[in-house]
Amino acid sequence: MKYARALAFAFVAGATIVTATGCSVARNQQTVGAYVDDAGITTAVKAKFAEDKTVAATSISVETLNGTVQLSGFAKSQAEKDRAESIARNTKNVREVRNSIVVRP
Repeated sequence: MKYARALAFAFVAGATIVTATGCSVARNQQTVGAYVDDAGITTAVKAKFAEDKTVAATSISVETLNGTVQLSGFAKSQAEKDRAESIARNTKNVREVRNSIVVRP
């Protein structure tokens, strides 16, 4: 059940990214291959967030551009913010993580 929920969440997150940022390729901001790689990174990070009990996946936004992951949103503690950054850093193909999560208890 837990695995199915994480997989479903990852699918929805991936579909949202493809729909919301599809125009970036058309504006020549990145290649199609890079765009697909970035979408895969974003989906992988969100899926790991969904599996982790200490990170509120719905409160943290993940965006990826050329392998750089941008985290934003709200965390309930510094530990949650740090854990989200750690998860993102340890995701395959991530070059850099920018953590703009705000701690708001």
